Amino acid sequence: MSATTKSHDYSSTLALPANKLPMKAASAEKEPELLARWERMNLYALLRAASVGKPKFTLHDGPPYANGNLHMGHALNKVLKDMLVRSHQMTGFDAAYVPGWDCHGLPIEWKVEEALRAEGKSKEDVPVVEFRAHCRAFAERWRSVQSSEFERLGVSADFRNPYTTMAFKAEATIASELMKLVESGQVYRGSKPVMWSVVERTALAEAEVEHKDYTSDAVWVKFPVAVGADDLLSAFVVVWTTTPWTLPANRAVAFSPNGGYGLFEVTAAEREFGPGVGERFLLSLALADRVAASAKLRVSFVREVLVGELRELECRHPLAARGYQFRVPMLVGDHVTHDSGTGFVHTAPGHGTDDFDLWMRSVPLLAAKGVSTVVPFTVDDAGYLTDAAPGFGPSSEGGAARVLDDAGEKGDANERVVAALMQADALVARARHKHAYPHSWRSGKPVVFRNTPQWFVHMDKELGDGTTLRSRGLAAVGETEFVPASGRNRLKGMLESRPDWVLSRQRRWGVPLTVFYDVSGDVLVDPVANANVVDAFLLDGADAWFSEGAKERFLAHRDDADRWMMVNDILDVWFDSGCTHAFVLDAPANGGPVADVYLEGSDQHRGWFQSSLLESCATRGHAPFKKVVTHGFVMGEDGTKMAKSSGKAQSPQSVVDQHGADVLRLWVALSDYRDDLRVGPAILKSASEAYRKMRNTFRWMVGMLDHWDGRDVDHGAMPELERLMLHRLAELEAEVREGYVSMDFKRVVRSLSEFMNVELSSFYFVVRKDALYCDAPSSLRRQASLVVLSKLFRCLAKWLAPVLPFLSEEVWLAAYPASESVHLEQFEDVPGAWVDAHLGRKWKNVMACRSLVNVALERARKDGEVGSSLDARPVVYVEDATLLDMLRSVDLAEVCVTSGLELVHGRGPDEGVTDQALDGVSVVARRATGLKCARSWVVSGDVGSDRDYPDLSARDAAAMREVA
Repeated sequence: MSATTKSHDYSSTLALPANKLPMKAASAEKEPELLARWERMNLYALLRAASVGKPKFTLHDGPPYANGNLHMGHALNKVLKDMLVRSHQMTGFDAAYVPGWDCHGLPIEWKVEEALRAEGKSKEDVPVVEFRAHCRAFAERWRSVQSSEFERLGVSADFRNPYTTMAFKAEATIASELMKLVESGQVYRGSKPVMWSVVERTALAEAEVEHKDYTSDAVWVKFPVAVGADDLLSAFVVVWTTTPWTLPANRAVAFSPNGGYGLFEVTAAEREFGPGVGERFLLSLALADRVAASAKLRVSFVREVLVGELRELECRHPLAARGYQFRVPMLVGDHVTHDSGTGFVHTAPGHGTDDFDLWMRSVPLLAAKGVSTVVPFTVDDAGYLTDAAPGFGPSSEGGAARVLDDAGEKGDANERVVAALMQADALVARARHKHAYPHSWRSGKPVVFRNTPQWFVHMDKELGDGTTLRSRGLAAVGETEFVPASGRNRLKGMLESRPDWVLSRQRRWGVPLTVFYDVSGDVLVDPVANANVVDAFLLDGADAWFSEGAKERFLAHRDDADRWMMVNDILDVWFDSGCTHAFVLDAPANGGPVADVYLEGSDQHRGWFQSSLLESCATRGHAPFKKVVTHGFVMGEDGTKMAKSSGKAQSPQSVVDQHGADVLRLWVALSDYRDDLRVGPAILKSASEAYRKMRNTFRWMVGMLDHWDGRDVDHGAMPELERLMLHRLAELEAEVREGYVSMDFKRVVRSLSEFMNVELSSFYFVVRKDALYCDAPSSLRRQASLVVLSKLFRCLAKWLAPVLPFLSEEVWLAAYPASESVHLEQFEDVPGAWVDAHLGRKWKNVMACRSLVNVALERARKDGEVGSSLDARPVVYVEDATLLDMLRSVDLAEVCVTSGLELVHGRGPDEGVTDQALDGVSVVARRATGLKCARSWVVSGDVGSDRDYPDLSARDAAAMREVA
């Protein structure tokens, strides 16, 4: 039986943790205080000054768009970048981080137009330069807002000196980069189908388009054979299209070079309208039955039609009676398949890339046959059919048919064309067809493919060194590291298939296409004029192009200035952002001409990664980056898209207000950013709990370090337990450093969190509290533990600083009040001598035994045999003599936090607790005998052995003589 003697209150004599950190984090108040401190001390400048002479690490910031508050995707992106930069800064690099913003483009222009309309004005009522000033002010306001929001997330960057695409220097550089392409002959003016947004009244590039489900009006149409074999002259070539409005622009029918076609005759018809019995159709052999089913027909096979016969065919347009009297040739098209439709493809070269390319390749053949090769302009910028579409243009009855209206909804063009087909007895069938169709990324509305004059960059023109822009880009992709590796094939595939780069946009807000051309289409190549443009832009910004007397200002040195016209279009905003390397990376202070890393969302393979790659390859012959890293999209907790329109989107501001920025950052770090990430209340609660546990671990260490006098203990003189903790630190250091290098933040944080929760809070701290609280100040065990706590704290606070900058700073300043900042520190250099693999293996067995003892104690506690672990003196039976000797070399009672522990060689009794993980070991819980020390609560036989302190153990009595 244990007993407790009547005693004094010794709590004031214990070396308990000092309350140097508040119990609650109160991040909403504390984090802004730390931000203000960093701003006062200009921490970013101090980092740069401390980094002079160190090797540079450059992450080039992809510019977010300055038109609204940040969303969770922004937060994810910037936090990932910040963790990467901070970790490199703390491992010996000069890691400058220049934040940037994309400030030109349509969304900003839209917002300004909306504001003008609210004042009863239109864009046309406002001079161009004045309108651009409104756009500039709008962009600057949101840039400032976003800058504050990024800083609130703990992002450490040069926010005092960011880059923006609308800065005069940037606009001058963008124009200069364009003119380099002009001088090298890579820019041309051409007329070809581009994706056109009727809503936005501008051409769009591939990167500005997304494919969404859309229900189109599909029709099967008869083209009468006009020239061909005798038995084909009464037949019809049947085509299928989901864009009936393009039929007025039809100029040919394409077929597969691989054959597979036949002549079929209608043998039965269920409908009273449409094809009748006896009509003959040319169809794909593989698709004839499907076509017949769609038209409610039965058909019989007559004969195969060979490719050679198809080459000789000519058709009439199905609307020939309405003025479409031209010949419709049959052309071989590699893009034609037998997977869908009829096997024959309606070809309107003014409304499709494949159609246009096929038509242009066939020009010599068509000209030799006397077929006109002109590509008509059948749709205007507002989506109306023109008079190049007889019967549907402005002069037709009912006025011009419209493909899409200003809101992006279907107009009447399809119905009017279908009605004309029915009147001409040319319609075989019609249906609704749901499929993926290109939509404007900005407006979310469908686009049309429309032939229109635009400015392009050649992808396949030879550049004088045996390369093309496409081949340069593909070579650069092969030399770039991608994370994840799948990004290489994705970008490669996009480059292999992309058409020429459409540079021009029919808007006002942006960098203009600083090109001069004449009526014949020739482009002016004049370095003096180009230099004049750059000088003017440096002085007045891109507004100089639109100012009165601009041409005279730029071409004053030329006698033929009247010959040249100025382009009124502006540049694709992707060209703007693709040039950022030229005015950010080319600055030596920012890392030189090539970035170590570009890091953006996976959608930027078609956007910023690609435009940056192409622009740099076109002007410099290489990529602007060494590594491309992509992250996924932020999804809701249920895995659904987190769209603002759904009302379920979680904003980073709300997360920061509720949990603090460090919790949001911890969510990022604990997620696998290479895939789509989920976020929501439950996930954030989990991150908040993980944060709380780490903070509590730090809080206890900081409190205990208040008792450390700074004296060191030689590593060899330390107890095994302390040497084990240092061994684990050495193991962790390798894992942490490798994790940061490979950007595996999840691995870093999970390893550190598990170490802090399991090995420190639940083991080492529990074991060492007795020594730390109760041992005499002279105790080697206590002193060694304080030294190890200091090393643990310094390593962990620094290792977590890139992820949790606020928490790390708070605990660092609590421990070292005279310090400037943990972020000016470097990661600790852990001595290799700390590594002790043998000790690590030994303590795995010790820990397994400890776990078995804990199970036995918990069982005894439930049975009412013991209360706390200090009430117990368990017996551990060990069959293996070698294991027994190893366990005897350790103070197992101390490790198990019990008042003694007996080790017995042999097999334990049947009631003993066993586990297969530690074969041959059995534990029986026994109650400790003796008296409970009034100071340490350890039950011991030597309590009362000291006359001066009859209620204390001998250890505690000796300690009292030092602390009293």
